[in-house]
Amino acid sequence: MYVIVVYDIEVERIDAVRQTLKQYLTWIQNSAFEGEITEGHLEELRLRLAEIIEKEKDSIIVYSANNPSWMKKRVWGKEKNMTTNIL
Repeated sequence: MYVIVVYDIEVERIDAVRQTLKQYLTWIQNSAFEGEITEGHLEELRLRLAEIIEKEKDSIIVYSANNPSWMKKRVWGKEKNMTTNIL
């Protein structure tokens, strides 16, 4: 499946969250990642992030599509990191 992950994390945990997400997805913006991931790896990622974040203070949102062709990606301005899988 194709996912887009966006997050709002308190500053002391941002680097840990970003480094964990980089192991699974492509960093595309300061608080956003995207890419192909299996259900199993997504669950693994969720569990790893659950150990880092504070649920009362931090937020992570995952948008997913089983068929990436249903989504259209438009970049206005400079693209931070090119992805190999374009929406």
